[in-house]
Amino acid sequence: MDPAERRYLEDEDTPTMKVIKGTTTGFVAGTIWGTIVATWLDVPRVERSVALPGLIRTLRMMGSHGLTFAAIGGVYIGVEQVVQHYRMKRDFINGAVGGFVAGSTILGYKGRTISSALSAGTALAVTSGLIDAGGQTTRIDNGKEYYPYTTKKRSTVDG
Repeated sequence: MDPAERRYLEDEDTPTMKVIKGTTTGFVAGTIWGTIVATWLDVPRVERSVALPGLIRTLRMMGSHGLTFAAIGGVYIGVEQVVQHYRMKRDFINGAVGGFVAGSTILGYKGRTISSALSAGTALAVTSGLIDAGGQTTRIDNGKEYYPYTTKKRSTVDG
């Protein structure tokens, strides 16, 4: 599917629905990432077969990462939609502005310094701008289709 067809299909969603989808996707991705981080970093000590404190710490970390990613996704898509509506253009600048605002507000708030806000905003803006300017996809379609099964017909005689 070429980018023009993809853009046509993307226009079926309202801006509000896009923000909801971005927030939900961010929450799910953040929760999964929080689980991984909790597994790697927050390994609780064995406490006489008491699992509840470790579970509570893991769930707290999952929720923290999930909410952070949800906020980033929601702010990014929301600002991108507002800029797109205001400029009446659909290009990489919308995503770069959305990335900068999302990175600088959400991650800057967590970092609590102006320099961390500017760094996070710039990193997200550059990443979004590069992805959008490079064909608006992170995948390269080489024309091959991969199936989990073979498409060749087998003979009915078992040999």
